[in-house]
Amino acid sequence: MLSTAKRIGNRIIGNPEQTVITISTATYLKGFAKDPRHAAVNYLISLFPILGWISRYNWGWLTGDLVAGLTVGMVLVPQGMSYATLATLPPQYGLYSSFVGVLVYCFFATSKDVSIGPVAVMSQTIAQIIIAVDSRYPDKWSSPLIATTVAFVCGFIVLGIGLLRLGWLVELIPAPAVSGFMTGSAINIVAGQVPGLMGISGFNTRAATYQVIINTLKGLPRTRLDAAWGLTGLFALYTIKIVCNGLSKRYPKRARLFFFISVTRNAFVVIVLTIASWLYCRHRKTASGKYPIAILKTVPAGFQDVGSPVIDRELVQALAPQIPVATIILLLEHIAIAKSFGRVNGYKINPNQELIAIGVTNTLGTLFHAYPATGSFSRSALKSQSGVRTPLAGIFTALVVIVALYGLTPAFYWIPNAGLSAVIIHAVAGLVATPSQVYSYWRVSPLEFIIWLAAVLVTVFSSIENGIYTSIATSFALLLVRMAHPRGYFIGKVTLSRNSTESREVFVPLRKDDVTNQYVKVDPPTPGVIIYRFEESYLYPNCSIANSTIVDYVKENMRRGIDFSAIQLADRPWNDPGPTRGNSQSIEAANNERPVLHAIVLDFSGVSHIDTTAVQALVDTRDEVQKWSNRPIEFHFATILSPWIRRSLVAAGFGVGTPSVELSNEIAPVVTYPGGRREKWWGDVPSSGIEDTEAHNESLPPTSGTVPMVPTETPFFHFDLTSAVRAAEAGVENHGERVETPPVKYI
Repeated sequence: MLSTAKRIGNRIIGNPEQTVITISTATYLKGFAKDPRHAAVNYLISLFPILGWISRYNWGWLTGDLVAGLTVGMVLVPQGMSYATLATLPPQYGLYSSFVGVLVYCFFATSKDVSIGPVAVMSQTIAQIIIAVDSRYPDKWSSPLIATTVAFVCGFIVLGIGLLRLGWLVELIPAPAVSGFMTGSAINIVAGQVPGLMGISGFNTRAATYQVIINTLKGLPRTRLDAAWGLTGLFALYTIKIVCNGLSKRYPKRARLFFFISVTRNAFVVIVLTIASWLYCRHRKTASGKYPIAILKTVPAGFQDVGSPVIDRELVQALAPQIPVATIILLLEHIAIAKSFGRVNGYKINPNQELIAIGVTNTLGTLFHAYPATGSFSRSALKSQSGVRTPLAGIFTALVVIVALYGLTPAFYWIPNAGLSAVIIHAVAGLVATPSQVYSYWRVSPLEFIIWLAAVLVTVFSSIENGIYTSIATSFALLLVRMAHPRGYFIGKVTLSRNSTESREVFVPLRKDDVTNQYVKVDPPTPGVIIYRFEESYLYPNCSIANSTIVDYVKENMRRGIDFSAIQLADRPWNDPGPTRGNSQSIEAANNERPVLHAIVLDFSGVSHIDTTAVQALVDTRDEVQKWSNRPIEFHFATILSPWIRRSLVAAGFGVGTPSVELSNEIAPVVTYPGGRREKWWGDVPSSGIEDTEAHNESLPPTSGTVPMVPTETPFFHFDLTSAVRAAEAGVENHGERVETPPVKYI
């Protein structure tokens, strides 16, 4: 009873009674569920990478971390306040973000070099978000509350992406796209800081970059005394850097000393400018409380109102249009920096864990009213060059921020805003791609260079947000184009010989491909055999093009098996009427000079995935070439990489020796067409009367100690291309004259 029900069920779903053994879904799932408890424990442990190395911590590591942590701290304090002003926030919020970023990150990090905290691009984005929200809801929410809410929402989203192990999504955006919007953003930020550097006001410095540049040039006559501090500070920063780099090359033994002198340039310049500001401004306060130059004024000491964040649902809804771009910047910039330093210093990061680290950092940062923090390229480079040994260096950086926040805030009162603009310009200018870097994009991939250029231009002439969306959209468009227009080649043979006794055959494209030597003669395969190599996965976006390529090649180069001169006009198909009566003899003569198609060899060495639509396209290819040749055609497959590809091909009747006339022409129809599942295009000739070229006898199991590389139940699946071609050519040599068939009757 059970077997009968099973047989009926198989008939309903179309499952053949005798099937080739292929991979099953159960086998696939067992690979993921070998030991769920052990996997869960490993997952929880992986959330805290610090557990893997903290037990081996030693005094040598402590020395390196201490030096690197203190060094980064001296840079982070002035940069943090500068970036907070860039984000249109009070300067103390930059210190809040700096403290939380470096402290929390070290417990979740897989990179020892990355320094988390306020960064220029994110600060500029926060400023744009605050302006956008204020324009729609004037004075409804304070700027710090908006920034903190962005940090909470974006941090929660990034944390979820990391916990769900979706970090591979970041890989969809290529490096040139990231570099493009980073370069455009750096130009945008520098242009917006020049007015502050020069003391020029009277226009919107958050407008499009080209407008800011034009307005700045127009406003040069209005330059104020702030330029004395700003230009001097910027000149001093670059002078110290250039001189120290030159002395390091001239005196290599003292390179370490000059390096640390160069590192302190931010703190040194800010201190000098602050003292100069205090000396000049302390007795020049006007009756209205203004000073001759713009200064920071009061910076509250310590953490203000530490506690649970106030998350307003209406504010979250108002932020919805800006959340995507902020989230993208948060994760893209950090992952790009972490990968870069991991590559340089010989270790590999875990993108998912890095996203968790960023998510936790920003989520917990809202307890201190911090605004979004992510990886900083300049501080990470400084940390790496300072000899950092582990992520624990962040704790020492956090101590420096604490000291500044509780002990130095009275001195921050006199810091000139122009000096902070100089610090921002000096730090951000390094994010602009160098000419050699841009040229490398062009050399490697001209299309990706266009993506880089588009991101830069849109960012400069529109906004950072539009620049990011442009880079992502063009990257996806390029990816889809590459998927939908696969590369593939018809292959020929070249015999390589080292001496008279040693030689081997290799397979290269028949047409010149600018890879192999153009003077090498490529021999086509045996007449009647076609070899085609896929260089992409065979999926629904590209299968139609591949199908057309193979079918068109067959029609152009192989003999047509139907003599149209013997078919009445009324019996010819409407879409393929054949030659006219006047030139039928010449066309038939040219057709007879072509070889008879016997086999098609498909090289699947570049195919890692195949789907239902692609399998159906392959079935269509088989039907079309057999209809053209008016005879069964062998399909050989070489180098199948996945058991799932093998399973898909077997389901379509490939490789198993099933007579072609018994195969369905639809493997998975979208709409079932009753009575139209199969058209026997050999007229009324029964399948037993036709020699089926795929009906080979299966070989018996070997009695010796050797076994075949590919199961004998699939004789048309081959381990490599050489064996596939030899099998196809052997079939041509052993194949007799084709069976004469009655004229085709099309439906």
